[in-house]
Amino acid sequence: MTRSLILSGGGEYRDPWHPFAATSERLAGLLRTLGHEVEVSEFVGDRVADLSGWDLVVVNAAAGPPADTTAAANGLSAALSSGVGVLAVHVGACTLLGLSAWESVTGAAWVSGQSMHPKTGLCRITTYPGRHPIGAPVTDFDIIDERYSYLRTAPDVVPLAAHEHEGKIHPLFWARILGRSRVVTDALGHDERSYDSAAHRELISRAARWLTREL
Repeated sequence: MTRSLILSGGGEYRDPWHPFAATSERLAGLLRTLGHEVEVSEFVGDRVADLSGWDLVVVNAAAGPPADTTAAANGLSAALSSGVGVLAVHVGACTLLGLSAWESVTGAAWVSGQSMHPKTGLCRITTYPGRHPIGAPVTDFDIIDERYSYLRTAPDVVPLAAHEHEGKIHPLFWARILGRSRVVTDALGHDERSYDSAAHRELISRAARWLTREL
């Protein structure tokens, strides 16, 4: 059975803006429908230090307070070397314990004074079905969500879903291969309403299957 660990914002890893417990439960439900054994943990720092035994790690948490992250950095590196799948969701796409290596994993960073998001509300998401197996059946859709804009993204980022703001296209969902590991970054998912979108749920489900080499 595929084993998935959701690192969820709680305790030191919560913030005032995101209902992590609720969104992590929605993510867990999606993974369980795929037959995954799922654990949700708010002990983010401790769990990243040892990710052995997991097929998929989902990051849905804030960075937490400054701390010694040596063990976590080593744990993340070991997991990536072993070929673990990584799904980074919303704020989790931009930070994991403040690890400097995280940007090179997800291909995204929030830049103070540059990155922003329009007011959360109904928006149109453009998809690119021909670019990757994950997005193949998913066409443009509407969603109630928070749309990150002006993120710093890696040069190799190819959007599978994006939105337009101020005349520019801003990537919101993409996939990458890093050595033996597969990574998907999903900048949607601000609150539960994001998971009411059938198209978004389909993207996440297909991403999970691709990350665990079932697609």
